Amino acid sequence: MLQKISTDKAPAAIGPYSQGIIANNMFFASGQIPIDPSTGEITGTDIAEQAEQVCKNVGELLKAAGTDYANVVKTGCFLADMGDFAAFNEVYAKYFTGKPARSCVAVKTLPKNVLCEVEVIAVL
Repeated sequence: MLQKISTDKAPAAIGPYSQGIIANNMFFASGQIPIDPSTGEITGTDIAEQAEQVCKNVGELLKAAGTDYANVVKTGCFLADMGDFAAFNEVYAKYFTGKPARSCVAVKTLPKNVLCEVEVIAVL
């Protein structure tokens, strides 16, 4: 059985999807962008500021699912510009200290023209 995860401490889904799903003792979080859930506005103008908000949003979803960063086994990271890779990694490394498996790619455009998006898979 699938269990939908939802929290008002992370941005609401802006399309036909859930913030996250629990299945078979695993949590699958939808990609998070740098939206401040209290205002609905994009946070930050550079990659470091935006990555910080993204990681906070991911943390709130993990908490709502009953897990945390230490239990993340895989991340998918999407950057608008691979030139931001090093600065993104500096922020990412503060949160994902367990060094989960990861993909990191540059994409043409992200929702709302943000600079980064992160999705995670974690064990419960």
